[in-house]
Amino acid sequence: MKISSKQMRMALLLAASLLGSTAAFGQDKPAQPTPQPAPAPSDNSTTPKVAPLTLDSAPPPVSAEEEAAIKVFRDEKNEDTEKKDKTAEEFLQKYPQSRYRPEVYSWQVKVYFSQGKIEKMEATADKELELTPNDPQTLAIVGSTLPRAMNASTPEPEKRLTKAEKYCQKSLDLLPTLPKPENITDEVFAKAKNQTAAMAYSGLGVVAFRRGKFADAIPNFEHSVKLDPQPDPVNYYLLGFSNQKASHFDDAVAAYTKCAAIPGGMQSTCTQSIEEAKKLAATQLSAPK
Repeated sequence: MKISSKQMRMALLLAASLLGSTAAFGQDKPAQPTPQPAPAPSDNSTTPKVAPLTLDSAPPPVSAEEEAAIKVFRDEKNEDTEKKDKTAEEFLQKYPQSRYRPEVYSWQVKVYFSQGKIEKMEATADKELELTPNDPQTLAIVGSTLPRAMNASTPEPEKRLTKAEKYCQKSLDLLPTLPKPENITDEVFAKAKNQTAAMAYSGLGVVAFRRGKFADAIPNFEHSVKLDPQPDPVNYYLLGFSNQKASHFDDAVAAYTKCAAIPGGMQSTCTQSIEEAKKLAATQLSAPK
């Protein structure tokens, strides 16, 4: 299961929305959906220019020199991720106790996610969450990515599933209490929260899917595709597969059909899955919901 270019763009757009910026914001065998390293975003997405939106307390004031240094980081072009990441690392080394560390870490989390650098994403997210544990977006990004990135050689798989589940649930618990930044509209804020919730529900769905708890996976994937204005076709595929495993064959066909209608690498797999679910519906009894 690959991290799609759509997912990359949406992650950066979501960052801009949730953080109050005015800027615009695959495929393996069914039992082991695993992402591959993804290329850097090809669009002109922008990253946040303010600290992450959380419920955590404000840090102490900073010096004029530090203010100037964070401005240099913010003014770097987001398209040149290698250069900006270098600036970020230099800032963190020079100001290891800076109040702006969560902002820099948050930017790095999204970039490493978009590049498919899962280990770096997770390590950086852990640093951010030590400082701002109530950042629902970072929690959702990490929580939804970890279970997708697993494969047969992943060490301590249940430990990672538990971490992902905890992060996704915490993100969902935090979202209703978030204050709206003054510089974005109600519509943009609501969309940003919905997209974050969609990621978190997807993560919970994949966790349940990995554990073979298909009945538990179904409502989470349903919430995810409902909240996301541009649903990830992988979520529709996993929703269809979960329904198929739960003997809800008509629902499986419906989910696979929606997946097949979305242009991209999942179309062929979902089209084939439609026929398989139809054959099962004709030969097996459907389970009651």
